[in-house]
Amino acid sequence: MELSVPVNQLNEGFCSFQRVNRDSTSGFVKKGGSQARVWSSKSVKVSLCRIGYVEQTEFGSLEVCGRRCGRLVGHVKLRALGSGNGRLHSAENTADVNSGGSSSVLTSSSSIPAHSFEEFESNNSLRRMVRHGELGEGFKLLESMVCRGEIPDIIPCTSLIRGFCRVGKTKKATRVMEIVEESGAVPDVITYNVLISGYCRSGEIDSAIRMLDRMSVAPDVVTYNTILRTLCDSGKLGQAMDVLELQMRRGCYPDVITYTILIEATCKESGVGQAMKLLDEMTNKGCKPDVVTYNVLINGICKEGRLDEAIKFLGNMPGYGCQPNVITHNIVLRSMCSTGRWMDAEKLLADMLQKGCTPSVVTFNILINFLCRKGLLGRAIDILEKMPKHGCTPNSLSYNPILHGFCREKKMERAIEYLDTMVSRGCYPDIVTYNTLLTALCKDGKVDVAVELLNQLSAKGCTPVLITYNTVIDGLSKVGKTGQAIQLLNEMRQKGLHPDIYTYSSLVAGLSREGKIEEAVRFFHDLEAAGVRPNAITYNSIMLGLCKDQQTDRAIDFLANMVSRGCMPTEGTYTILIEGIAYEGLANEALDLLNDLCEMGAVKRSSAQQLAGKI
Repeated sequence: MELSVPVNQLNEGFCSFQRVNRDSTSGFVKKGGSQARVWSSKSVKVSLCRIGYVEQTEFGSLEVCGRRCGRLVGHVKLRALGSGNGRLHSAENTADVNSGGSSSVLTSSSSIPAHSFEEFESNNSLRRMVRHGELGEGFKLLESMVCRGEIPDIIPCTSLIRGFCRVGKTKKATRVMEIVEESGAVPDVITYNVLISGYCRSGEIDSAIRMLDRMSVAPDVVTYNTILRTLCDSGKLGQAMDVLELQMRRGCYPDVITYTILIEATCKESGVGQAMKLLDEMTNKGCKPDVVTYNVLINGICKEGRLDEAIKFLGNMPGYGCQPNVITHNIVLRSMCSTGRWMDAEKLLADMLQKGCTPSVVTFNILINFLCRKGLLGRAIDILEKMPKHGCTPNSLSYNPILHGFCREKKMERAIEYLDTMVSRGCYPDIVTYNTLLTALCKDGKVDVAVELLNQLSAKGCTPVLITYNTVIDGLSKVGKTGQAIQLLNEMRQKGLHPDIYTYSSLVAGLSREGKIEEAVRFFHDLEAAGVRPNAITYNSIMLGLCKDQQTDRAIDFLANMVSRGCMPTEGTYTILIEGIAYEGLANEALDLLNDLCEMGAVKRSSAQQLAGKI
């Protein structure tokens, strides 16, 4: 008799299935003389999702996570309530992988302990908690599950470890691993890799290395690469080489990523010459370098100032069986620009286009930035205008150097005009763009325009930062508009921005110039109360204001305060005091002090002569 179970009857028949054996020569399974058709794993999944035993998202993870699929099919138990007597039965999924794909065979088992349904529900709850970021609650549930003798599913446990690692709670992640191991669940290499990666991100490299020795499964190349990357980034190349030796002794052979990590670190620490030896070792062991490996080497050659060798290496790459990509060209292009060889850079760009290597926005931005620094705005604009023809849309980093170039040449009208062009093309300025314009406007004395632009930033979807406010506050203070500057100070505080030494120094200097010395002194004490350390500019500004107000004694007190706080006086500090003493009618005393300071080397002789002429 042939037994065929349709999907829509799976719920009723699930718990009455008997153990069956797959016939190796057919697509059926046999029970005695009967045959039961093996339904596809997809049909089983649909039915189980329909009756609510397993969430669809969990099966999605089975299909996506190829490395885990085999283990999951072997370990995940699908439980259902029997319709007849209400007793709990289980079905195991086993995978049969052949050339045509995989199938799931559902088999029955004898009655299982009553707590298994709670275990199943607990694992589902754990999945949901982890998915929603409820790490603390998930941890408590995991502890209670193990106390009840339940075995947690390794997938949500791995996610829980990952969640704790992401927020820097590696001790909590370690405890999760310990609980999992104590529970009887078997962590796989992915679980260990997640924890080791968390250690490495938190700078706990020693914990990561110790974990290598206590893993219950063999580390894979990903495990070692994670540790090697952290060691190399920390400048511990020697220790990384020791780990590599351990890796090879254990029979885990390095891949191209392993060697690329080590080659990059060797370039930084020992030079390209040593890195080339590692490249030879890599190829001798049958590990073929990829474009990333060669990019690392070319970058190292460029940093050693051997640009011509890098250009030659770039040309030889096809002969090595590896085509250079846009990043390879960008490395050489940046090196050409940094050494002033912009004509070679333009030639390389043309060569890229000819060979069919499509430039990226970064490629064009490197060249635009360099040309603008050299004052070649016309060439920079030409390149920017050609970008769309090559499939690249200019971004704010493309426009910013050009705007900065116009501002540096005091061509504010052109800068504003190009800003409008930028916006009309759908490229919205960032805070760097606006900071550039605000700085130029303030330097040009157009502080009212700068204030107006600052007030429009929020409406333009751009939030001002500390440097934005500092720029305008400094501009207002320099043109005698400290009242407006103080209003901006209050505004930035309301927005949660904390004034720094540059904010206070601008205000103190502005108030001192306006003769509002007591207000300047008050701001000086405010900055100290806020925990901001005054610098020489701040002290000089306050002392200048006091000396102009013929309060030289107070200025000298500030000098004493300055020295006691470890802030070294500058030549300007002494010049201010000498002029202040002379301004109070004590010219002889001022000259005597000047001579003493000149002999001590605190004031240069050329400066002393100029100052003596004024006194």
